Amino acid sequence: MGGELRDAADGGTFETVDPSTGEVLASVPQAGGVDVDDAVASANRAQPAWDRLGVRGRREYFEQLGAAIEERATELAMLDAIDAGNPYTAMLRDVGFALASLKDWPALALGLTGDVVPEASPGKNLHYTLYEPYGVVARIVPFNHPVLFAINSVLPPLIAGNAVVMKPAEQTPLSALAFGELAAEVLPPGVVNVVSGGAETGDALVTHRDIKRIAFTGSTATALKIQRRVAEFGLKHLSFELGGKNAMIVFPDADVEAAVAGAVNGMNLTVCQGQSCGSNSRILVHAQAYDAFLEGLRARFEAIRVGPAYAPDVEMGPLVSAAHRDRVLGYIASGKAEGARLVAGGGVPRGANGGYFVEPTALADVSMEMRIAREEIFGPVVSVLRWTDYSAMLEQANAVEYGLTASIWTNDLSVAHRTAQRLDAGYIWINDTSKHFFGTPFGGTKNSGLGREESMEELVSYCEQKAVHAILQDPEDALARIA
Repeated sequence: MGGELRDAADGGTFETVDPSTGEVLASVPQAGGVDVDDAVASANRAQPAWDRLGVRGRREYFEQLGAAIEERATELAMLDAIDAGNPYTAMLRDVGFALASLKDWPALALGLTGDVVPEASPGKNLHYTLYEPYGVVARIVPFNHPVLFAINSVLPPLIAGNAVVMKPAEQTPLSALAFGELAAEVLPPGVVNVVSGGAETGDALVTHRDIKRIAFTGSTATALKIQRRVAEFGLKHLSFELGGKNAMIVFPDADVEAAVAGAVNGMNLTVCQGQSCGSNSRILVHAQAYDAFLEGLRARFEAIRVGPAYAPDVEMGPLVSAAHRDRVLGYIASGKAEGARLVAGGGVPRGANGGYFVEPTALADVSMEMRIAREEIFGPVVSVLRWTDYSAMLEQANAVEYGLTASIWTNDLSVAHRTAQRLDAGYIWINDTSKHFFGTPFGGTKNSGLGREESMEELVSYCEQKAVHAILQDPEDALARIA
């Protein structure tokens, strides 16, 4: 923080583990309240000068930061492989996505202009608006894309003129700390500050009185806790990108082979083992396509190569922790006990050797009464439901507390667009899944979040709007006074 690497003020540490082996990797500073205070103070000192640079000045720093990240791309990707269990090749792509964002945000920010408001009294008044940064922004990021979220989380508030204090997930701090070190080498001291720790660190951050804007990506349960805690410490602007129990809908006329491929890609199995809020973990397949779809899904799931995240040719790594592995296995057991039929996977692969592995798992004949159809599992598990009645299927698709993404597979575009209008989800693909497109607002409805990301909407959310009103004097009167 403040351009310096430092231990926690009280010497506290916690261990981070390699989920491919279960072995301890490193001891990491456990930031406490004093450390959070120091990070916020550092950000407060740095922010005014950072804001005065303007978008073009900040863009030059973004270019330098991009060059530094590109130079250390393999290191950052490998840190995520050993710390998060995500395949190295997928994490290398994540670094590439972050590099693209470093170019995209400054270009978008150049369009962040105020408005001239029509005059109440033409010729006598001038009304216009300005966008100004909040000052210090807090970002709390999850464990599933550690380096991508560490980098991307700070870019929109930074380009808008804020300084940032970012807390990575307790399970995966290494790449974020490496990024913080790299940022300290390139950016002015205090513009980006990284504090590692658990729930207490996060609580100290979100309740800090000098932070007016907070963005959190993670679970709905944690977001609700943040809302309650923040309310005790004044009004703050919040945005949440949260969980999902996302529906993929396969119509009878769909290309089954393409839909199966989409289901596998949409689960993000070869990126983060299905530990993704946007994964299409609930697949509603029309009866006419049901058997063929299940057979294709079984074959695809069984072909995925599971192993240590940094091993050659591995497609899917372990889950992030032993506790999370056990949670996911508990959901599989629950589904089977409630009557679901196991189509693929369902257990721990051979040769786990202490790692937190779970096989890619498909459960069929699922009904909405089952927990696996309603609750977010956040792992390599899909629940497949059969449908025949369109209205009943839509009711099932919307019958969860979440509304993040959805995916529709049909060759009838009228059906596709009408269905998209009736789904309770913030981001919907037609004959596609999983992809994000910069500039298109990403975010959820219901308990899947507040606000939108990856777009102008997100950029504006890191600014406060100011209105300016001026009375314009008559030029002849003004000149007469001068004379």
